[in-house]
Amino acid sequence: MRDVKVIVGLGNPGDEYARTPHNIGFLVVDRLAERMGVRLRGSSRFQARVATAAHEGIEVLLVEPQTFMNSSGRAVGAVLAYRKLAPADLLVVVDDADLPFGSLRLRKQGGSAGHRGLESIAAAVGTTDYERVRVGIGRSEGTGDLVRHVLTAFGRNEWEQAQGIVDKAAEAVLCAVRDGMDAAMNRFNARSAPGGGSEGVSGGKE
Repeated sequence: MRDVKVIVGLGNPGDEYARTPHNIGFLVVDRLAERMGVRLRGSSRFQARVATAAHEGIEVLLVEPQTFMNSSGRAVGAVLAYRKLAPADLLVVVDDADLPFGSLRLRKQGGSAGHRGLESIAAAVGTTDYERVRVGIGRSEGTGDLVRHVLTAFGRNEWEQAQGIVDKAAEAVLCAVRDGMDAAMNRFNARSAPGGGSEGVSGGKE
């Protein structure tokens, strides 16, 4: 296999963050590892949990940075440098509070719009020209406290809903790997978000 795709899920290490909206990227990569029959293992070289798998003849590197969200680029840059890969070989799965809960937005490139994990990756790889799957986590009603919202664990009902969202996002990633990002964007960006809104219309945080 000559083609390689690096799939990075963003999140924070530690049990206290495991079921929070901000860790949706980790949850998606965990689901991909399950589907591919591989186990993520800690790597001190990359400061990440990593696994190697294959999908449709393409080598897939699954990566969960263990540097905490705001320093995710350290792990991503180390993986790309070690494997002599380019940002074009990268796909990042990230939470997005400006998208409705459960919606997806796939992009080939774009700015960070304030997301510290994406800012760190852009600084490490020197460009924002890398693919991303943005997973909508919505915003909490009433409080307006975004930090509290993204770092508070899902409630029981939300957690059950999140499992379906994770499945959908994992399928979007596999479609992008297998068929290319254009095909994945056409398939997943056109779907309606929960609650009847259209996905992909927000210009918000990436």
